[in-house]
This record gives sequence, structure tokens and C-alpha cells, in this order.
Amino acid sequence: MTAETQIKETVTTNDVVLFMKGTKSMPQCGFSSRVAGVLNFMGVEFADVNVLADEEIRQGIKDFSDWPTIPQLYVKGEFVGGCDIITEMTLSGELDTLFAEQGVAFDKDAADKIREANA
Repeated sequence: MTAETQIKETVTTNDVVLFMKGTKSMPQCGFSSRVAGVLNFMGVEFADVNVLADEEIRQGIKDFSDWPTIPQLYVKGEFVGGCDIITEMTLSGELDTLFAEQGVAFDKDAADKIREANA
């Protein structure tokens, strides 16, 4: 199976996927840690793909999304963004809206707490 095929299968069979350095329980870079932390705090069920474990996936996800950096968040098969975009979307409430529109369960109170803490 090619990296592209594996990536396509992963993003289409999981509602939320985070391609990251490390895992959701043990991130290995600050940016990956921030996005995984937001998702974990908001109670979002998501698949994590450790790009450090497979060089083909690490390069393949950059080619797949045409986005040069990791982490990368996908919701319902669509690329949403990296750390800066997810941070902005969380603070503006756009991430809540996206999850609600896509039928992804999340803790609204937790999302509100993130915004309160960063106001």
C-alpha cells in the first residue's frame, strides 16, 4: 500500500485524524502537543498518526495536503489546518462550529474554558 493510499484510507475511515509528531498520549513536539491537547481537552475522539514512525507518511501527508508542516488536522476527510489555524479556530469558536456541522462530538463547556483562559 502506498503512503497516499494509506493516508486516504485513514482520513476517510476516521471522523477526526491528527497527523502529528508523536502520539496523542505522548506528543513529541510543541505544535503537535498543542493541537492534541485542545482535542483531548474538548473530549474529541480522534485518530492519531505518528509521522515520526514512517518517513513515507511524514512526506506523504505534506504532499497529500500541499501543506508543508505538521501537525495536520482532518475532519470528515477534509484538511482543516495546522497548529496556528487550529489555535485561531479554537479561540474564535470556528472549531466548535465545524465540529457541530460535521456531527463530531465535543465538550462545548471545555471549548468555552479554553477561550476564557485565553481572553
